[in-house]
Amino acid sequence: MMRQARLMSVAVPLCPCGSGGTYALCCRRFHDTAPVPTAERLMRARYSAYVLCDTAYLLATWHPTTRPARLDTEVDARSIQWLGLEIRRHAETPDGAIVEFIARYRHRGRAVRLHEVSRFVREAGAWWYLDGSFPKAKKT
Repeated sequence: MMRQARLMSVAVPLCPCGSGGTYALCCRRFHDTAPVPTAERLMRARYSAYVLCDTAYLLATWHPTTRPARLDTEVDARSIQWLGLEIRRHAETPDGAIVEFIARYRHRGRAVRLHEVSRFVREAGAWWYLDGSFPKAKKT
């Protein structure tokens, strides 16, 4: 009697950052301490950290001069469903960068659109999130 081998389809989770790659080959390496090559990649890794409630990574990549004492992402995790990240603009110099993005999520059933222009600095070869501003919505 001949046995047939069955190939099982294994779902490989895509990275939350929207790159199209798998989490294991995308943001996970940065979450596991690999150096981040650009401010845009740091922005994507930080978004993934929010989705995954990785508070330690968020604090570790926040510049010490603007870093809050603590973050409580787990409280929000119960009521937030992250829907996606769109990078609108990325402008980089050797020591700084701007990344404009829109993050969409659902909070207690209500759709929310977070539009931020984030500032990043590079010190000793490492990228840090510095702060962000929130552009006002255009009235039509």
